[in-house]
Amino acid sequence: MDTSPRRISAPDAAGLVKSDDWVEYGTTLCQPDVFDQALAQRKAELRNVKIRGCLTMRPRAVLETDPQREHFHWFSWHHSVYDRKQSDAGVASYIPCNLGEISDYYRRFIEPPDIAVLKTRPMDDDGFFNFGITNMWHRAIVSRAKVMIVEVTTGLPYVHGIENGVHVSEVDYIINGDDRPAPELPRAAPTDTDRAVARLIAAEIEDGACLQVGIGAMPNAVCSLLLHSGVRNLGVHTEMMIDGIVDLYKAGIVTGAAKQAQPGKMVCSFGLGSQDMYAAVDRNPDILCCPADQTNMPHLIMRNDRVVSINNTTQMDLQGQAASESDGHRHISGTGGQSQFVRGAYASKGGKSFVCLSSTHERRGQRKSRIVLNLTPGNVVTTSRSDMMYVVTEFGMVNLKGKSVPERAHAMISIAHPDYREELAREAREHGLIPKGFW
Repeated sequence: MDTSPRRISAPDAAGLVKSDDWVEYGTTLCQPDVFDQALAQRKAELRNVKIRGCLTMRPRAVLETDPQREHFHWFSWHHSVYDRKQSDAGVASYIPCNLGEISDYYRRFIEPPDIAVLKTRPMDDDGFFNFGITNMWHRAIVSRAKVMIVEVTTGLPYVHGIENGVHVSEVDYIINGDDRPAPELPRAAPTDTDRAVARLIAAEIEDGACLQVGIGAMPNAVCSLLLHSGVRNLGVHTEMMIDGIVDLYKAGIVTGAAKQAQPGKMVCSFGLGSQDMYAAVDRNPDILCCPADQTNMPHLIMRNDRVVSINNTTQMDLQGQAASESDGHRHISGTGGQSQFVRGAYASKGGKSFVCLSSTHERRGQRKSRIVLNLTPGNVVTTSRSDMMYVVTEFGMVNLKGKSVPERAHAMISIAHPDYREELAREAREHGLIPKGFW
C-alpha cells in the first residue's frame, strides 16, 4: 500500500477543513499563504473554524474576508503588529504562554489538531521538508496533527538545526506555494533614547558573553554599538535571530568559541529580519535553528556562562514589576520568552539580564512616565519583581537584586525622567513604599 503523500491543489487541501475544526497555521514565516487564500474562499460553507498562529507577518485572507468573526476564529501565541490590529478589532484572541513551554502544551494539554498546514522548503535529498528559520514548536504540531499538509516554497532559506523539518513519511498532502520571498521585519531606526540605553548595556557586555536579544530598536542598537566596542568571541543562544546579530557574525565578533553548550553555533528558535539576514542564514553551518523548548527553558539557557539577556518593556512600577505585553486590557504583543530568559540569564554563571525602556511615552499629544507607582489597571505582569535584575532607561541603570521595597523605589525613581521624579517620590511615601526616616 502506497503511503507517500499526495500532491493536491490548494483548493482541494482547503476542502479538507470542516466546521468546528482546529487548524494550525504555524508561526511567522511558516504560515501558509496559498492555502489561506483557498480556505478564505470557502467561508460561506464553514462555521467555527478555529485557527492557531503566532507572529503573523502577512495579512491573513481568512480574517480579511471575515471581519465579523462569523466563520473563522484566530488565536495567537504572540501578537505581531497585524495580530494586534486584529485583536483590537475583536477578531483575534491571545493565548497566554511562555514560548518555551508551547511544545509541551501541544503534547500534554491541547487536543490533537484536525489539520496542520505549514510552509516549508521543497523536500531535500534526505526526504525532509525544512522549516527554514522558524522551528519553534512545529515538531510538536507535526507529532499531534490528524492531517499534516506542507505548502512548499523556494522563498524560505534552508536552515540547519535540530528537528528543523518534517519527514515525507509524516506528511499526508503536499501543495505548491507561490515562491514569494519571505516577508521582512524592517529594522527600526534607533532614536537618541535607544542609543543612550544601548550604550549603558553595551558597556556591561564582556568578551565571551552569550547573547539573547528581543525584538525592537534597542536590542539592534546594542548590537550596532558592539561592532565598535572591542568586545570579542561573543556567543549566541537566543529566541530570535535579528539583523544585528548577523552583523556581529559577519564582523567576526560572534564566534561562539566560549560557549559551553553547542560551541561555535549561533542557536535560535526563529528569525525575522531582512532578505540579507535570510541569505546569511541560508545553509550556514554556523547556525542551529532549534525548537523553542531547547532554546527558551531556563535550565538549558544557564548551561552557557555569561548569558546576557536584553529585552524591552513598556511600563514598570516602583517595585520592579514589568508589564511588557499589554496596555491595560488591550493586548499588544505577548510574554514570549522574556521571563524565561530573565531567569536563565540570572542562573547562568556570570550572567546578566537587562530589561530596558524609554523613560516616557507620548499618546495623543500627552507625555507620560513609563515608570509609575502602580501599573495601568488591567496591565499584565510579564516579569515579576523577584526576577528583575538590571533595569535601564536613558537616564541610567539599576540592579534590583537584593534590594528592599524602599531601595527599589529609590532606584526606579533615580532612572525615571527628571520631570516625574518628585511626583513619584511623593507617591511612594504616601503609599508606604518609602517609610518615614528612610535614607
